Amino acid sequence: MEIVDKDLRSVQEARDLTRKGKVAATQIATFTEEQIDRILQNMKAAASKHAVDLAKRAVEETKFGKVMDKAYKNHAASTLLYEEIKDQKTIGIIDENQANGTFDVAEPVGLVLGIIPSTNPTSTVIFKAMIALKSRNAIVFSPHPSALDCTKKAADLLNRAAVEAGAPEGIISCLSLPTMAGTNELLHAKEVSLIIATGGPGMVKAAYSSGKPALGVGAGNSPAYIEKTADVKSAVAKIMASKTFDNGTICASEQSIICERSNSEAVIRELKAQGGYFMSKEETDQVCQLLFKNGYAMNAQFVGRDAHVIAEAAGIHIPENTKVLIGEQGGVGAGYPLSFEKLTTVLAFYVVDDWEEACQLSIDLLQNGIGHTMSIHTNDRDIVLKFAAKPASRILVNTGGSQGGTGISTGLPISFTLGCGTFGGSSVSENVGPKHLLNIKKVAYGLKDVTTLVKDDPTFNMETGCSTESELGQKTVSQQPKVQSDPEIEDLANMVRQVLAAMNQ
Repeated sequence: MEIVDKDLRSVQEARDLTRKGKVAATQIATFTEEQIDRILQNMKAAASKHAVDLAKRAVEETKFGKVMDKAYKNHAASTLLYEEIKDQKTIGIIDENQANGTFDVAEPVGLVLGIIPSTNPTSTVIFKAMIALKSRNAIVFSPHPSALDCTKKAADLLNRAAVEAGAPEGIISCLSLPTMAGTNELLHAKEVSLIIATGGPGMVKAAYSSGKPALGVGAGNSPAYIEKTADVKSAVAKIMASKTFDNGTICASEQSIICERSNSEAVIRELKAQGGYFMSKEETDQVCQLLFKNGYAMNAQFVGRDAHVIAEAAGIHIPENTKVLIGEQGGVGAGYPLSFEKLTTVLAFYVVDDWEEACQLSIDLLQNGIGHTMSIHTNDRDIVLKFAAKPASRILVNTGGSQGGTGISTGLPISFTLGCGTFGGSSVSENVGPKHLLNIKKVAYGLKDVTTLVKDDPTFNMETGCSTESELGQKTVSQQPKVQSDPEIEDLANMVRQVLAAMNQ
């Protein structure tokens, strides 16, 4: 009998995919480094060949971002990532400490569930598939409904490439009929060992509430501080390049600019020269009415959109060369909408008196995206050290947030899943990579003789203040009550003497 109910069909598909994925995970767990590398190379080649096509599909389907930038993100998630991880040890003995007599043995976790956002629907698929197979795992994807076609296209493409290179059938799969019921089935499927959730707060919370190990990442609200010693022209250029990269859809992109009163005129002048449009209060209010709904939740209609699209919808006129809309804000939180995350070409702007005020403002702003990322532009190392204490997992210096946070322009691991640590409710604070999809077993040789452990330990005393066992024996006897004629007390004292004598033999 044909199943016509959409939820039932989605649930059934989820069950089929996880069962096949579990079988594939068991098979690939026995593969060698050479076999895995051959598979990854074929996946990399396929992703590279179709990077632009996948980017076009993503923009056409979601209306988010820019084709060229999405194509580069696909390139970063495949070619750049492969070059970074190809020599990483993920099989067998991956580390050894001869002095401690220990070594680490890597084992795959099994079948991984990857939850994919609509903002980065193809690059995140490529990234998660690459790190999953590098660690000898299978992966099944739950796509965002508004990015279903491009997400599934990417997953199918990678699966074919992997199978052609020798991977088991079903090693990479994707729901073709995503519903809440189907995704819930994946979240709780017994075959799934680990969840990597990239998306909205609701989906990340669901992943952590599934009862399974999960790597979830939260929202970002990255402030960019242009300190008084910074090269203003360079700092503004990097911020603009980052905020306009795929129209701000990366969660590490800058959300606010903070500058000091001493360099504010130079910053404002440079922002205007490089395509920043400073909105009036009325224009800012008009734009905010478009950007947010249900409080300060981002309106999906304006995520990753060009500044001209937003301005036209808000009924404001901007110069032809405008790249980013900028609104001055007098505070943080309720009543100041631009102090919240804006995954699009809009920035908040603040002027402070000194670095201490910038420091406190950064902390306040990060409360709306705590644990994620912040940027600082400065030539003063002491300032960098002061800001390293901020509640963000990535403190980026003199680089763009989008490219820096994902590791494209920094020495951080290349990743499209950026942990927020316990600050932001994440189980990891790093850029997620292959090592996070491994079970690390510890093998430990004995270093001490357990049969003489107590006697051989010079730091152990049975009674505080006793430096040696003989002294302990003397104290124990000498401190007995004067009523020595009591048989029970005498027996206890004899037992203590016998134990101490045996220990000293």
